[in-house]
Amino acid sequence: MTRIYEFLNFKLHTPLVLASGIIGTSAALMTRAAQNGAGMVTAKSCSLQPRVGHSNPVALDWGHGLINAIGLSNPGAADEVKLLAETRAQLQPLGVPLIASIFGGTVAEFAQVAQIIMQAEPDLIEVNISCPNVSDEFGTPFSGTPEVAATVTAAVKQVVTCPITVKLSPNVPSIARIAMAVQSAGADAITAINTMPGMLIDVTSGQPILANRVGGISGPALKPIALRCVYEIAKVVSIPIIGTGGISTGQDAREMRQAGATVVGVGSAVYYRGVSALQQIYEEMRG
Repeated sequence: MTRIYEFLNFKLHTPLVLASGIIGTSAALMTRAAQNGAGMVTAKSCSLQPRVGHSNPVALDWGHGLINAIGLSNPGAADEVKLLAETRAQLQPLGVPLIASIFGGTVAEFAQVAQIIMQAEPDLIEVNISCPNVSDEFGTPFSGTPEVAATVTAAVKQVVTCPITVKLSPNVPSIARIAMAVQSAGADAITAINTMPGMLIDVTSGQPILANRVGGISGPALKPIALRCVYEIAKVVSIPIIGTGGISTGQDAREMRQAGATVVGVGSAVYYRGVSALQQIYEEMRG
């Protein structure tokens, strides 16, 4: 008997979500993920204007996970609409919802990008608030304080007709307070968590390995942090949670759901286990 998993008003074939930024760059790849165990798929984050991203080296498998500083490269919102529309057309017959992911440098940009992306009629919009606020003197991420996180959430909510999920950062004093703030501001769900900032040094040169020096840590090393964050969020909010960070096996996914996640995001596991990682993880969960 096929089990159905509920998330908001969606009925999913599996409780696994392709996380943003992994293979969400083409309709073909996102459709492959849907055909291989993803109950929902998330496109790569897009901004108002195109971004080239950082120069190489931008990513590395350091033995305990991945570290990357891709730099949020994307074609810009106008071109992203075409990609999303094509992807949605391919996903609909499979019964797999599409999540668009957006970011901006200002609150107004978040709203602008959301308005443009709505033309593609995504099923859900993920609001990635871990990027720096260019209007802030110190470039503090929008996820840094409850007040700013809530402001972005409200701005996006006002201009969209689909549900939104707000993607939170782990490197904050209290992720629970930020989760409560975005829920109060109208978030329909929470995605937790984004990558954790880190650095690797090349001992021969004594210099950081990544061209950007600092990158986001994902994969197995992130799992304990993600579990803690989801657990703390689940205690204080009533909206569903997409728990993501370091999910590589069925046991990892079960742990994440036990921590309080409604559904589970899978990202770096696709690097380690291939596109069929989601199907493998789902089978391990059920086994």
